[in-house]
Amino acid sequence: MEVMVFCVSLSCILAGLLSLHHLFFTKKDKSAAAAATAASLLPPGKTGWPLVGESLHFLWAGWKGHPEKFVLDRMAKYSSSVFRTHLVGEKAAVFCGASGNKFLFSNENKLVRVWFPSGIDRIFPSSTRSSSEEEAVKLRRMLHNFLKTEALRRYIGKMDHMAQTLFVEGWENKTEVVVLPLAKDFTFRLACKLFASVEDPQQVDRLSKPFNLLASSLFAIPIDLPGTPFNKGIKASKIVRQELVSIIKQRRIDLADGKASPTQDILSHMLLTSDEDGEFMQEFDIADKILGLLIGGRDSASVACTFIVKYLAELPHIYDGVYNEQMDILKSKSPGDSLNWEDLQKMKYSWSVACEVMRLATPVTGTFREAIADFSYKGYSIPKGFKLYWSATATHKNPEIFPEPEKFDPSRFQGAGPAPYTFVPFGGGPRMCPGLEYARFEILVFMHHLVKRFKFAKMIPNDGEFVVDPMPIPAKGLPIRLFPHPK
Repeated sequence: MEVMVFCVSLSCILAGLLSLHHLFFTKKDKSAAAAATAASLLPPGKTGWPLVGESLHFLWAGWKGHPEKFVLDRMAKYSSSVFRTHLVGEKAAVFCGASGNKFLFSNENKLVRVWFPSGIDRIFPSSTRSSSEEEAVKLRRMLHNFLKTEALRRYIGKMDHMAQTLFVEGWENKTEVVVLPLAKDFTFRLACKLFASVEDPQQVDRLSKPFNLLASSLFAIPIDLPGTPFNKGIKASKIVRQELVSIIKQRRIDLADGKASPTQDILSHMLLTSDEDGEFMQEFDIADKILGLLIGGRDSASVACTFIVKYLAELPHIYDGVYNEQMDILKSKSPGDSLNWEDLQKMKYSWSVACEVMRLATPVTGTFREAIADFSYKGYSIPKGFKLYWSATATHKNPEIFPEPEKFDPSRFQGAGPAPYTFVPFGGGPRMCPGLEYARFEILVFMHHLVKRFKFAKMIPNDGEFVVDPMPIPAKGLPIRLFPHPK
């Protein structure tokens, strides 16, 4: 009997073990199958090397002057709509073409939200403990009334006066200049004046010197060791912020004493405006937002201005078209009159030229989003948390969208212009750059003062392609020889 009981018990145990074995491995097989199914639903592509992913390939395309190549090559290999990759240490999907741009722009804060590499929050720390994307949303709300077209009209005269001053100081009575630093000086001084009423040259210089280090570190590898660009950027950020805090403290005193106007600039508005809870921003956070505005107000517009000079120097017939338009405007004005809104509205050909420049040398080649929910796109699954990249240059240089994409042709922007979501130097949707009209105004004012004074020629005729790191940079900053117009 005992033997029989033992045999039955042993049989039960073996059966139980076999059941567990079957259950365990079936579940494992099902999990593996589910994982394989999920992976098969992801967009096609590859993730590249461990940790690094395809970041070096991505950066290398920019360093070679063709940032669009990374995207266009993979579109041809994997999919014309979306492909999978691994960038800046994150799993990512690149959305391609006008349809990809439209999807991301239209689903802002529904399926996707803006995303910045982790290093950005270390360069722009917030005392409110909110993320850089949350701070960006607050800033956009605050900027709306200041950067809409109606409000910007009153700045045109100031832009014209600033351009007049800086061209006299930096360009006139010279036979040779380097364009990029002069263009940065113009856009930075203009931003300091219009955003924070900072005009004193010494004060601007105290901001400008560390500012160059800061701006160049934004997309550096986030390694905080002495001597690295990222480390220099963090230190420069502290220096610039300290200078801004001192400016903010003085403005607070001037507002209390009636020496400053509540509506004179964005800085006064930030000091006097509370949020929905009645809370006012701390000086540290105002400094951070002004710092972000100065970066946005300087770099992209200065790149556009620099490449406008490059292409006008290379293409005499394009220069003549811009020159003739600007001279017609000048002849219609009395001596000493400043440019105004009506003048800028007449600069249609000049703006078409500027747009074609931004198509060929796009200041911001693309940005990231993050999936905030699982969703499907073009038959593929995009998991929550995936980073999503859209590329401006991938449409700007696509021959199916812009025939002969390397040809300079301003007529692309006349009449109806490019199809929607194909020309996107300022992004699109709710996160379209709020400074679009501000940039248009300052670029046109720059072009007016440039061509009415000079013809010019590149000093490095065969300079080859520019480098994108992370914005386009011409060889040696674009040195040119100036030929003043007869007076």
